[in-house]
Amino acid sequence: MTAPRIRPPGAVWAPAARDVALHLPAADDGGAESVPLTRGDDGWWSADRDLPHGTDYAFVLDGGDPRPDPRSPWQPAGVHGPSRVFDASRHAWSDAGWGGRDVRGAVVYELHVGTYTPEGTLDAAAARLDHLAALGVEVVELLPVAPFNGVHGWGYDGVGLYGVHEPYGGPAALQRFVDAAHAAGLAVCLDVVHNHLGPSGNYLGEFGPYFTEAHHTPWGAAINLDGDGAEQVRRWIVDSALRWLRDFHVDALRLDAVHALVDDSPRHVLAQLADEVAALSAEVGRPLSLIAEVDLNDPVSVTPTAEGGWGMTAQWADDVHHALHALLTGERHGYYVDFGAPETLRKALRDVFVHDGGYSTFRGRDWGRPVPPEVDGHRFVVFGSDHDQVGNRALGDRPTAALDDGALAASAALVLLSPYTPMLFMGEEWGARTPWMYVTDHPEPELAQAVREGRAREFGGHGWAAMYGEDEATFRVPDPQDPATHAASRLDWDEPGLPGHVRMLDWYRRLVALRREVPDLASGDRAGTDLTWAPDAEPVDGAWADWLVLHRGEARVVVNLADAERVIPLATTRTDLTVRAAWTTARVLPAGPDGAPPSAVLGARSVAVLA
Repeated sequence: MTAPRIRPPGAVWAPAARDVALHLPAADDGGAESVPLTRGDDGWWSADRDLPHGTDYAFVLDGGDPRPDPRSPWQPAGVHGPSRVFDASRHAWSDAGWGGRDVRGAVVYELHVGTYTPEGTLDAAAARLDHLAALGVEVVELLPVAPFNGVHGWGYDGVGLYGVHEPYGGPAALQRFVDAAHAAGLAVCLDVVHNHLGPSGNYLGEFGPYFTEAHHTPWGAAINLDGDGAEQVRRWIVDSALRWLRDFHVDALRLDAVHALVDDSPRHVLAQLADEVAALSAEVGRPLSLIAEVDLNDPVSVTPTAEGGWGMTAQWADDVHHALHALLTGERHGYYVDFGAPETLRKALRDVFVHDGGYSTFRGRDWGRPVPPEVDGHRFVVFGSDHDQVGNRALGDRPTAALDDGALAASAALVLLSPYTPMLFMGEEWGARTPWMYVTDHPEPELAQAVREGRAREFGGHGWAAMYGEDEATFRVPDPQDPATHAASRLDWDEPGLPGHVRMLDWYRRLVALRREVPDLASGDRAGTDLTWAPDAEPVDGAWADWLVLHRGEARVVVNLADAERVIPLATTRTDLTVRAAWTTARVLPAGPDGAPPSAVLGARSVAVLA
């Protein structure tokens, strides 16, 4: 294993450059200074010059314009400005007693800093951590915080793997957030993007072969992981990950779209990352987790590196979302085309992937590989909604726009009490009605217009207007550049105190508590999981409208989506099942003297947990 080499501020890898200078911008007491750098045999340039915390600097390659550091820890003047030295050791940590938290089986909460609070900062988000602790959340997952151009955005067009967006508070604010989270008993997962960089402020190609035309991704040329110079590009990725886990005390990383990390080398970069993170975990004495978002439906991601896999701790499982969403809403457009039947939901809840080698209509080809039965369900992260499944809808509408409270309560129970690692999307826990739309803030007029037109084109002519009950000719997608789009996407923190929302929040808290109280409901045992349903029922407008029962060992999650009371068989011989939680009315009918098994009676549009 190659140990990471810690480079001092002011060193840079630029293997093809003929001349590199360290540019120190003008200070109050003098003009700018240019310090020639000396080239090493490995393509790294450095100078015998100490740069203390807070020093602004940039690099000049072959007499060109000053450029920020590819490993810049701090961009206070934005992505085009100089870098600033950040000494991470200056923070006085108060989490010495924090033992860490493995993400497997934890309740994860996805949070976007810019819209979680009115202030849109890490410090403001930290002030809301008590809400998450009271909910029972165990891991807070922050959407990307890397610097990007402008103020508002999702963060997936960042241009620096080592920095923190200045409007969020910069790197010191992230340290404060992590420290506060640990004090509240919460682990922190950071969403990081290694597969591409944003369109504005990306100067990597000027420094070296960070990209390759040998592979392409939806964002263009791929990150160079297997060509000339790839060793240093891989170190650029891996060292950034180790830095968050070591210097910022982050507990986990969520790796965005790793299927776009095209790597034909003998050892995949993710396997390299997994092994080095495992070594760091042993060094610091706490669990460190890696969660992959991958669109391959392939268990290679969670297969140990010693067995030829990528060694991820867990991976997202979108098929569970699709199966549940399509069943509850009746939507069948796009990638929902193969989903919606209770049989499909059963497969997702037992086998993880619906497409595990069979034909995918959306992709027009066979897709995926089966998950071996011995793989624990906690290796897969599932959700009823997330930033993609809300924000990538034409209007950014949440499930609350289409589902009544009974269906929302059922969705929560089926996710939180599934055999997987459950994740909530911010505001979901109280049934937030605010949309969460795609937002950008590109200062460049040409780029701003391209984003507007691209977004409108993406949703034009694909049936979205009809789905929303709008006229195709007048339907308009919200402008991502409009400040009002961002403002409308902020959570409304008055909602949790309103009557209907209070009830939903209490329901989520109860479901999370049941994971601690009933071992079967927290288990990752897929073999002990099953789903039964009303055998002769038919969907209404594509949505399931009768009963379902999720079997979790000896426990039962009973759902009635009908508009009338139902007597629902429980398929168990247990005589001591009791109602541990119910959305409306529920009672258990014991086994009858004629040998009839126990059943449950549920009111209309309700869900109950029996254990």
